[in-house]
Amino acid sequence: MEDESHFVKKIEHVQGKVEFKNVSFGYEPNQIIIKNFSALVQPGQKVAIVGPTGAGKTTIVNLLMKFYNVTSGDILIDDVSIKQLTRENVHDIFGMVLQDTWIFHGTVFENVAYGKTNATKEEVIEACKKVHAHSFISRLPKGYDTIISATSGLSTGEKQLLTIARMMLRQPEIIILDEATSNIDTRTEKKINDAFDQMMQGKTIFVIAHRLSTIQSADQILVMKDGNIIEKGTHQQLLKQNGFYKKLYLSQFEHQELI
Repeated sequence: MEDESHFVKKIEHVQGKVEFKNVSFGYEPNQIIIKNFSALVQPGQKVAIVGPTGAGKTTIVNLLMKFYNVTSGDILIDDVSIKQLTRENVHDIFGMVLQDTWIFHGTVFENVAYGKTNATKEEVIEACKKVHAHSFISRLPKGYDTIISATSGLSTGEKQLLTIARMMLRQPEIIILDEATSNIDTRTEKKINDAFDQMMQGKTIFVIAHRLSTIQSADQILVMKDGNIIEKGTHQQLLKQNGFYKKLYLSQFEHQELI
Protein backbone atom coordinates (compact mmCIF):
# COMPACT_ATOMS: atom_id res chain seq x y z
CA MET A 1 0.00 0.00 0.00
CA GLU A 2 1.16 3.50 -0.77
CA ASP A 3 2.46 5.76 1.99
CA GLU A 4 -0.32 8.19 3.01
CA SER A 5 1.52 10.05 5.78
CA HIS A 6 1.60 13.23 3.67
CA PHE A 7 -2.21 13.37 3.36
CA VAL A 8 -3.46 16.26 5.47
CA LYS A 9 -7.06 16.58 4.32
CA LYS A 10 -9.65 15.17 6.73
CA ILE A 11 -13.46 15.12 6.85
CA GLU A 12 -14.43 15.89 10.45
CA HIS A 13 -18.20 16.49 10.23
CA VAL A 14 -19.63 14.11 7.66
CA GLN A 15 -22.74 15.20 5.76
CA GLY A 16 -23.06 11.96 3.81
CA LYS A 17 -22.99 13.06 0.17
CA VAL A 18 -21.28 10.49 -2.08
CA GLU A 19 -20.49 10.86 -5.77
CA PHE A 20 -19.01 8.35 -8.21
CA LYS A 21 -17.55 10.21 -11.22
CA ASN A 22 -16.81 8.10 -14.30
CA VAL A 23 -15.25 5.35 -12.17
CA SER A 24 -13.47 2.51 -13.96
CA PHE A 25 -11.59 -0.28 -12.22
CA GLY A 26 -9.95 -3.63 -12.86
CA TYR A 27 -8.14 -5.94 -10.44
CA GLU A 28 -5.86 -6.55 -13.43
CA PRO A 29 -4.97 -3.61 -15.74
CA ASN A 30 -6.18 -5.43 -18.86
CA GLN A 31 -9.44 -6.68 -17.28
CA ILE A 32 -11.65 -3.70 -16.47
CA ILE A 33 -14.74 -4.88 -14.58
CA ILE A 34 -16.26 -1.52 -13.55
CA LYS A 35 -16.73 0.71 -16.58
CA ASN A 36 -17.46 4.43 -16.44
CA PHE A 37 -19.66 4.13 -13.31
CA SER A 38 -21.36 7.40 -12.26
CA ALA A 39 -23.89 7.95 -9.48
CA LEU A 40 -24.79 10.79 -7.11
CA VAL A 41 -26.08 9.97 -3.63
CA GLN A 42 -27.46 12.80 -1.51
CA PRO A 43 -27.06 12.92 2.30
CA GLY A 44 -29.64 10.74 4.04
CA GLN A 45 -30.54 8.70 0.97
CA LYS A 46 -30.92 4.92 1.00
CA VAL A 47 -29.36 3.46 -2.15
CA ALA A 48 -29.64 -0.18 -3.15
CA ILE A 49 -27.16 -1.82 -5.52
CA VAL A 50 -28.60 -4.89 -7.21
CA GLY A 51 -27.64 -7.20 -10.04
CA PRO A 52 -26.59 -10.78 -10.80
CA THR A 53 -23.51 -12.44 -9.29
CA GLY A 54 -20.34 -10.94 -10.76
CA ALA A 55 -22.02 -7.66 -11.76
CA GLY A 56 -19.55 -5.63 -9.65
CA LYS A 57 -21.71 -4.80 -6.61
CA THR A 58 -19.14 -5.69 -3.94
CA THR A 59 -16.32 -4.18 -6.01
CA ILE A 60 -18.11 -0.80 -5.83
CA VAL A 61 -18.10 -1.07 -2.02
CA ASN A 62 -14.40 -2.03 -2.00
CA LEU A 63 -13.61 1.11 -4.02
CA LEU A 64 -15.82 3.29 -1.82
CA MET A 65 -14.00 2.03 1.30
CA LYS A 66 -10.63 2.57 -0.45
CA PHE A 67 -9.64 -1.07 -0.14
CA TYR A 68 -8.63 -0.58 -3.78
CA ASN A 69 -7.85 2.62 -5.71
CA VAL A 70 -9.90 3.41 -8.81
CA THR A 71 -8.17 2.86 -12.15
CA SER A 72 -9.69 6.07 -13.51
CA GLY A 73 -12.38 8.54 -12.47
CA ASP A 74 -12.98 9.59 -8.86
CA ILE A 75 -15.09 9.01 -5.76
CA LEU A 76 -15.99 12.02 -3.61
CA ILE A 77 -17.37 12.18 -0.07
CA ASP A 78 -18.86 15.59 0.75
CA ASP A 79 -17.16 16.90 -2.43
CA VAL A 80 -13.71 15.74 -1.24
CA SER A 81 -11.89 13.13 -3.35
CA ILE A 82 -11.04 10.01 -1.36
CA LYS A 83 -7.68 10.15 -3.16
CA GLN A 84 -6.88 13.03 -0.75
CA LEU A 85 -7.99 11.13 2.37
CA THR A 86 -6.15 8.45 4.32
CA ARG A 87 -7.69 4.99 4.45
CA GLU A 88 -8.10 5.44 8.21
CA ASN A 89 -10.20 8.58 7.72
CA VAL A 90 -12.32 6.89 5.04
CA HIS A 91 -12.88 3.83 7.25
CA ASP A 92 -13.84 6.03 10.22
CA ILE A 93 -16.62 7.59 8.13
CA PHE A 94 -18.29 4.25 7.36
CA GLY A 95 -20.03 1.54 9.29
CA MET A 96 -20.10 -1.77 7.49
CA VAL A 97 -21.87 -5.09 8.00
CA LEU A 98 -20.95 -7.86 5.58
CA GLN A 99 -22.56 -11.19 4.82
CA ASP A 100 -19.45 -12.83 6.33
CA THR A 101 -19.26 -12.40 10.10
CA TRP A 102 -16.09 -11.09 11.70
CA ILE A 103 -15.55 -12.20 15.29
CA PHE A 104 -12.17 -12.20 17.07
CA HIS A 105 -10.96 -14.03 20.19
CA GLY A 106 -12.12 -11.99 23.19
CA THR A 107 -15.19 -11.31 25.31
CA VAL A 108 -18.61 -10.55 23.85
CA PHE A 109 -18.23 -7.02 25.26
CA GLU A 110 -14.85 -6.51 23.53
CA ASN A 111 -16.23 -7.79 20.23
CA VAL A 112 -19.16 -5.36 20.22
CA ALA A 113 -17.14 -2.42 21.61
CA TYR A 114 -14.36 -2.89 19.03
CA GLY A 115 -15.49 0.05 16.92
CA LYS A 116 -15.87 2.46 19.86
CA THR A 117 -12.97 2.13 22.26
CA ASN A 118 -14.52 4.27 25.05
CA ALA A 119 -17.89 2.48 25.02
CA THR A 120 -19.50 1.81 28.40
CA LYS A 121 -21.10 -1.49 29.42
CA GLU A 122 -24.50 0.22 29.35
CA GLU A 123 -23.98 1.43 25.76
CA VAL A 124 -22.94 -2.05 24.60
CA ILE A 125 -25.96 -3.67 26.29
CA GLU A 126 -28.28 -1.06 24.75
CA ALA A 127 -26.88 -1.74 21.25
CA CYS A 128 -27.29 -5.49 21.77
CA LYS A 129 -30.88 -5.04 22.95
CA LYS A 130 -31.69 -3.02 19.81
CA VAL A 131 -30.57 -5.87 17.54
CA HIS A 132 -32.17 -8.56 19.76
CA ALA A 133 -28.83 -10.11 20.76
CA HIS A 134 -29.17 -9.43 24.52
CA SER A 135 -31.30 -12.51 25.24
CA PHE A 136 -28.85 -15.06 23.80
CA ILE A 137 -25.86 -13.22 25.35
CA SER A 138 -27.57 -13.39 28.76
CA ARG A 139 -27.76 -17.19 28.39
CA LEU A 140 -23.99 -17.52 27.82
CA PRO A 141 -21.95 -18.85 30.80
CA LYS A 142 -20.53 -15.41 31.74
CA GLY A 143 -22.89 -13.18 29.76
CA TYR A 144 -21.01 -10.25 28.21
CA ASP A 145 -17.75 -11.48 29.78
CA THR A 146 -17.92 -14.85 27.94
CA ILE A 147 -14.86 -15.47 25.75
CA ILE A 148 -15.84 -16.13 22.13
CA SER A 149 -14.01 -16.59 18.83
CA ALA A 150 -14.71 -17.19 15.15
CA THR A 151 -14.81 -20.94 15.86
CA SER A 152 -16.77 -20.76 19.13
CA GLY A 153 -20.14 -22.41 19.61
CA LEU A 154 -22.20 -19.41 18.48
CA SER A 155 -24.43 -19.89 15.46
CA THR A 156 -23.78 -17.89 12.28
CA GLY A 157 -26.90 -15.84 13.00
CA GLU A 158 -25.74 -15.03 16.56
CA LYS A 159 -22.32 -13.91 15.29
CA GLN A 160 -24.04 -11.72 12.71
CA LEU A 161 -26.17 -10.08 15.43
CA LEU A 162 -22.95 -9.15 17.26
CA THR A 163 -21.45 -7.54 14.13
CA ILE A 164 -24.67 -5.57 13.61
CA ALA A 165 -24.61 -4.48 17.28
CA ARG A 166 -20.99 -3.34 16.76
CA MET A 167 -22.12 -0.97 14.03
CA MET A 168 -25.25 0.10 15.94
CA LEU A 169 -22.95 1.17 18.80
CA ARG A 170 -20.76 3.31 16.53
CA GLN A 171 -23.60 5.24 14.85
CA PRO A 172 -21.58 6.09 11.69
CA GLU A 173 -22.83 8.70 9.21
CA ILE A 174 -22.56 6.43 6.15
CA ILE A 175 -23.59 2.79 6.38
CA ILE A 176 -22.88 -0.14 4.06
CA LEU A 177 -24.95 -3.30 4.39
CA ASP A 178 -23.77 -6.15 2.20
CA GLU A 179 -26.54 -8.74 2.56
CA ALA A 180 -26.24 -8.12 6.30
CA THR A 181 -29.23 -10.15 7.47
CA SER A 182 -28.89 -13.16 5.17
CA ASN A 183 -27.91 -15.53 8.01
CA ILE A 184 -30.75 -14.48 10.33
CA ASP A 185 -34.23 -15.97 10.58
CA THR A 186 -37.09 -13.99 9.03
CA ARG A 187 -38.75 -12.93 12.30
CA THR A 188 -35.51 -11.58 13.80
CA GLU A 189 -34.66 -9.96 10.46
CA LYS A 190 -37.91 -7.96 10.61
CA LYS A 191 -37.07 -6.74 14.15
CA ILE A 192 -33.50 -5.83 13.13
CA ASN A 193 -34.72 -3.93 10.07
CA ASP A 194 -37.04 -1.93 12.35
CA ALA A 195 -34.03 -1.11 14.58
CA PHE A 196 -32.00 -0.18 11.48
CA ASP A 197 -34.78 2.15 10.31
CA GLN A 198 -34.65 4.00 13.63
CA MET A 199 -30.86 4.23 13.66
CA MET A 200 -30.60 5.28 10.03
CA GLN A 201 -32.73 8.40 10.19
CA GLY A 202 -30.77 11.06 8.28
CA LYS A 203 -27.86 8.73 7.47
CA THR A 204 -26.66 7.72 4.00
CA ILE A 205 -27.08 4.00 3.40
CA PHE A 206 -25.77 1.65 0.73
CA VAL A 207 -27.49 -1.72 0.61
CA ILE A 208 -26.16 -4.56 -1.52
CA ALA A 209 -29.16 -6.81 -1.89
CA HIS A 210 -29.79 -10.19 -3.42
CA ARG A 211 -33.33 -10.47 -2.02
CA LEU A 212 -35.10 -7.64 -3.81
CA SER A 213 -38.02 -7.72 -1.36
CA THR A 214 -35.74 -6.02 1.22
CA ILE A 215 -35.01 -2.87 -0.81
CA GLN A 216 -38.39 -1.69 -2.09
CA SER A 217 -38.24 1.41 0.14
CA ALA A 218 -34.86 2.59 -1.26
CA ASP A 219 -34.70 6.20 -2.54
CA GLN A 220 -32.61 5.01 -5.45
CA ILE A 221 -31.90 1.56 -6.89
CA LEU A 222 -28.83 1.09 -9.09
CA VAL A 223 -29.13 -1.99 -11.31
CA MET A 224 -25.72 -3.34 -12.31
CA LYS A 225 -24.77 -5.79 -15.03
CA ASP A 226 -21.23 -6.50 -16.26
CA GLY A 227 -19.76 -3.53 -14.35
CA ASN A 228 -22.21 -0.94 -15.66
CA ILE A 229 -25.33 0.74 -14.28
CA ILE A 230 -27.95 -0.34 -16.80
CA GLU A 231 -31.00 1.05 -14.94
CA LYS A 232 -31.64 3.39 -12.03
CA GLY A 233 -34.73 4.63 -10.22
CA THR A 234 -37.13 3.72 -7.43
CA HIS A 235 -38.70 0.27 -7.16
CA GLN A 236 -41.94 1.45 -8.80
CA GLN A 237 -40.14 3.38 -11.55
CA LEU A 238 -38.03 0.35 -12.43
CA LEU A 239 -41.02 -1.99 -12.55
CA LYS A 240 -42.73 0.41 -15.00
CA GLN A 241 -39.64 0.32 -17.25
CA ASN A 242 -40.26 -3.40 -17.93
CA GLY A 243 -36.50 -3.93 -18.11
CA PHE A 244 -33.82 -6.05 -16.46
CA TYR A 245 -34.85 -5.15 -12.88
CA LYS A 246 -38.45 -6.24 -13.46
CA LYS A 247 -37.27 -9.60 -14.83
CA LEU A 248 -34.95 -10.03 -11.82
CA TYR A 249 -37.75 -9.10 -9.41
CA LEU A 250 -40.39 -11.34 -10.99
CA SER A 251 -38.00 -14.32 -11.17
CA GLN A 252 -37.35 -14.02 -7.41
CA PHE A 253 -41.04 -13.57 -6.68
CA GLU A 254 -41.94 -16.68 -8.69
CA HIS A 255 -39.17 -18.62 -6.93
CA GLN A 256 -40.58 -17.60 -3.52
CA GLU A 257 -44.10 -18.60 -4.65
CA LEU A 258 -42.79 -22.05 -5.60
CA ILE A 259 -41.16 -22.40 -2.17
